Amino acid sequence: MSAHGTAQPMTAHKSGPLTGTALVPGDKSISHRSLIFGAMALGETRVTGLLEGQDVLDTAKAMQAFGATVTRHGLGDWSVQGVGVGGFQEPADVIDCGNSGTGVRLIMGTMATSAMTVTFTGDASLRKRPMGRVTEPLALFGTEAYGRKGGRLPMTVVGAARPKPVRYALPVASAQVKSAILLAGLNCPGETVVIEREPTRDHSERMLIGFGAKLEVERRAEGSVITLQGQPDLRAQSVAVPRDPSSAAFPVCAALLVEGSDIFVPGVSQNLTRNGLYITLMEMGAEIEFQNPREEGGEPVADLRVRFSGNMKGIEVPPERAPSMIDEYPILSVVAACATGKTVMRGVKELRVKESDRIDAMARGLEACGVRIEEDEDTLIVHGMGAGAVPGGAVCATHIDHRIAMSFLVLGLASKQPVSVDDASPIATSFPIFTGLMAQLGATLTQA
Repeated sequence: MSAHGTAQPMTAHKSGPLTGTALVPGDKSISHRSLIFGAMALGETRVTGLLEGQDVLDTAKAMQAFGATVTRHGLGDWSVQGVGVGGFQEPADVIDCGNSGTGVRLIMGTMATSAMTVTFTGDASLRKRPMGRVTEPLALFGTEAYGRKGGRLPMTVVGAARPKPVRYALPVASAQVKSAILLAGLNCPGETVVIEREPTRDHSERMLIGFGAKLEVERRAEGSVITLQGQPDLRAQSVAVPRDPSSAAFPVCAALLVEGSDIFVPGVSQNLTRNGLYITLMEMGAEIEFQNPREEGGEPVADLRVRFSGNMKGIEVPPERAPSMIDEYPILSVVAACATGKTVMRGVKELRVKESDRIDAMARGLEACGVRIEEDEDTLIVHGMGAGAVPGGAVCATHIDHRIAMSFLVLGLASKQPVSVDDASPIATSFPIFTGLMAQLGATLTQA
């Protein structure tokens, strides 16, 4: 059953060639941050290309609850009238972050060093996800958090009235945790320092500098040392959100797997902390051209030309690549099933605590479609069957997870028999135009 109401089953059927231009939505990570940083800046921040998925819309509502004025002017065209660092008001009601782990963790960081009490909740999926990895470092500032067993939502966070600056070494690679600490540090006197041994998405650092914060990143033996000077005056900006590489992964991989396909995907972010999937696909033999590389809104982007690649080979994906593609392992496992030979994905235990246990969800669904799988706590191994050879024919459980749903629908376009998902409604959280976009390219997706 969907967390959003009645489940919406959907079936993908073996497709003819996918062709045309795929205008994928704006980057979800940058969309969240543009609203949050805009709310903490002085003046009006204008955002173009904003992803209008439910996750981001929930963050927009939250920023309004904290006192910012958030206005939609047209598709993807939004403005935020900020209240300045330290200017948030205490919300009058519970903050519902829906399905978004990014939203809830970043917003917790944003209010953690203000003297206010805020209660957070979310949908059934988000209420299962652990928040301790964020609330524990926030406690070092003086913040208190009271939630359900296991540090789960609903949770009440009491902001620190007199916050203390923090020096924190991330125990796991997590851009959400890093960003939450930096956001908390904005309203804290002195220097907040975050140390990460493995690089993670750097959108927060880029945007903080763009909004006028004093932030430095040094490469040392212990890792990247990020130092933020607290209590800056952030200045409103114009933010052009690039297209989301995680969303682009679905039409890209579909084109690689469906015989005769040839698609164009313009303006996709090529941030080095987000491009692990594309490196991996190229190593497997994918035919992808990166055209017209450029910078937009402070982020590197490129246009992608993607053609059917029927001779892809299984590879071993280096575990150190995981932070740059953690959201893309579900769709990579589908590509691996259609490649020849074994694809080994190690260092992926973070997938166990995403919107669902993504290792288990993909393993069970692929097995139901006739693919041989091996797994342990930190590893997923897919034994590829070759192009067009996956039997399919199963109904796969999505576990209220948008990426699981889209991954199995892509598989159905390239397998012998149709593949169904029990609930496609979570797709709206990150890629609300997925069904229409894929249909325009030539995919056959039907609702029950």
